[in-house]
Amino acid sequence: MDLQEKNRTLRDSLAALGSVAVAFSGGVDSTFLLKSAHDVLGDKAIAVTARSCSFPARELEEAKAFCRQEGIEHVICDSEELDIEGFSRNPLNRCYLCKNELFTKIWAVARERGIANLAEGSNLDDEGDYRPGLTAVKEHGVRSPLREAGLTKNDIRALSKELGLKTWNKQSFACLSSRFPYGEEITPQRLTMVDRAEQALLDMGLHQVRVRHHGGLARIDTDEAGFAALAPRDVRERLYSLFKEIGFTYASLDLLGYRTGSMNEGVSLKEESK
Repeated sequence: MDLQEKNRTLRDSLAALGSVAVAFSGGVDSTFLLKSAHDVLGDKAIAVTARSCSFPARELEEAKAFCRQEGIEHVICDSEELDIEGFSRNPLNRCYLCKNELFTKIWAVARERGIANLAEGSNLDDEGDYRPGLTAVKEHGVRSPLREAGLTKNDIRALSKELGLKTWNKQSFACLSSRFPYGEEITPQRLTMVDRAEQALLDMGLHQVRVRHHGGLARIDTDEAGFAALAPRDVRERLYSLFKEIGFTYASLDLLGYRTGSMNEGVSLKEESK
């Protein structure tokens, strides 16, 4: 199936929904999904964004701005993951706990407005990683139109560019809670440390970054351009001092660079089945 055929499949499936609330983070995938849904369904497509301490303010503001620009109804609900029983202990099913809470709240918003369906923005590439949140997707009857149409991340970027969406080349993002090894406690203070560290790297001009929190060690994941930007000694010294100020004892670069799901590399099939 070629790209345009996948896009037609997506739009046909959205039209068949009749009405939909899109779980909207402002990222590449959910922005494309929301734009497509609104193009097809008009006011019968709304956006719902969850506000929490693991969702940076910059991302929330970008989500708000997009909906204002497109004239899309945008509902912001509070869904604080750290209030969920067991979440802060960062178990292997952390993402499931979060999505279970999130979809419960978005369904409530949808029903209040007479919206018949809920959709989220996972794509075909997400099927190749450990994604416990997809269990919550299934349990709550949430649709995944991008995956269902066979769209990959690269497909979505290409179609987003065709639509003139600024997010077509936006860096990939996942909630800040994903920066911690499973079993390491997640706290508001630690989330703030990660947020400040990543913002510092973005302010330096890096495009794709993650700051993984390993106790006192910050492990920086970045792309090849990021490696080049951080190579000069004066840049590294300045960054090291800043990370010390933020609260880290050490800062390091991951030699393999940025890749999605790097915190899942130590998850065995046996552990996944627990």
